[in-house]
Amino acid sequence: MFFQLSSWVLGLFVFVVLFGATVAGLLVGHSNRAHAKALSEPFAVLQGALLGVVGLVLAFGLSLAVGRYENRRATVVAEANAIGTSYLRAQTLAEPIRSDSLAAMRRYTDTAIRVSAAVPGSPRARRAVADGQRLQRELWGLAGRALDGAPRDSAPRLYVESLNDTIDLQTVQVAGLQNRVPAAVLLLEVIGAIVALALLAAYLAFLGRGAVGVLLAAAPVSLLLLVTFDLDRPTRGVIKVPDKPLVDVRASMALPPASPAPAAR
Repeated sequence: MFFQLSSWVLGLFVFVVLFGATVAGLLVGHSNRAHAKALSEPFAVLQGALLGVVGLVLAFGLSLAVGRYENRRATVVAEANAIGTSYLRAQTLAEPIRSDSLAAMRRYTDTAIRVSAAVPGSPRARRAVADGQRLQRELWGLAGRALDGAPRDSAPRLYVESLNDTIDLQTVQVAGLQNRVPAAVLLLEVIGAIVALALLAAYLAFLGRGAVGVLLAAAPVSLLLLVTFDLDRPTRGVIKVPDKPLVDVRASMALPPASPAPAAR
């Protein structure tokens, strides 16, 4: 639900809802100040307990988002390393498979960069994944031919091993981009923050003080929610998963191959 919103709309939604709940709590508290003695004590207990629970829920949601963000970053590095290893080992294959494999690896790296930059589940992302799968089949077919032509050589075997890791890591990459914090957790955070801020505002209004303070308290809560949402939006928010490792690997492929083609036997 929240992932479908743009960053500006999401930020506006969070701030309007939380500040609106705070203002509503202040109005309710001011309108019931005549009953302050009867209501202040139960409100104090309720809002104190709820603030503690909401704090735990916000910390839990943030930890989930941070964990997923770190996993995505680690996957990009692992995929870049696997592609780089496959590219280096492809240089040890015999011609013409060597040149065909190197060219296909360059195209595959371009596809991996497209996957990391596309919004998960979008048509652009689906096209990039489909192109990657087509290139995987092409690369695997070339690897099979290399292995069939030299079944006892170590170079084709090592290349097949690294290529298999490269193919597996695209699946991990796609799954990681789509692995988001459950919407129920994010919704619980928003609802909990709304109720907690409203009760806190009403309690302070009963006492006749704290209007500015509770409004200021709504700001960090809103920012914490926005950071949690942003970490869970790998290509849509301000905090993005960097694709620099893949870009660097692709840049290295513009250089002449480090290993010359094996001598014909």
